[in-house]
Amino acid sequence: MTDENIESFIIGFVAAWARRDGDAFLALWHPEGRLYTPLVARPVLGAELKLLVETQISAAPDFVWQLIGWTSRADVVVVEWQTSRFIAGKRFDWRGVDKITLRDGKIIEERVYTDTALLRALRNGSDIDSIREAAGLGVAHEPITVI
Repeated sequence: MTDENIESFIIGFVAAWARRDGDAFLALWHPEGRLYTPLVARPVLGAELKLLVETQISAAPDFVWQLIGWTSRADVVVVEWQTSRFIAGKRFDWRGVDKITLRDGKIIEERVYTDTALLRALRNGSDIDSIREAAGLGVAHEPITVI
């Protein structure tokens, strides 16, 4: 893939997250594509992405995804991101990296790498501020304004 093709893909990927648009995500996926994420117990088929996005929006309507940076080589794109939302009045955010393999300009495989400790603690009702402090992450803070 050319640099221009990769940049076009990244623009579409970021736009799909910004709009939280299941159809926009589907347009990025190869029909045989698979998503591997620690947040879902099984591989997600590309055709299921619209449902996954709708479920995510329903569960977390204030969820925000932000691009931190990206790089590529041949047909592999690596995207660094940060997500955030408010839970019980406190900002909760975490970072991760997606390794995306493209075929014919579409996602054939996406692997999400992120530390799920805070997410597990949140689900278990643990005090996430003490976990964040122990990890050297600091406590929840005011939201970042994206322009």
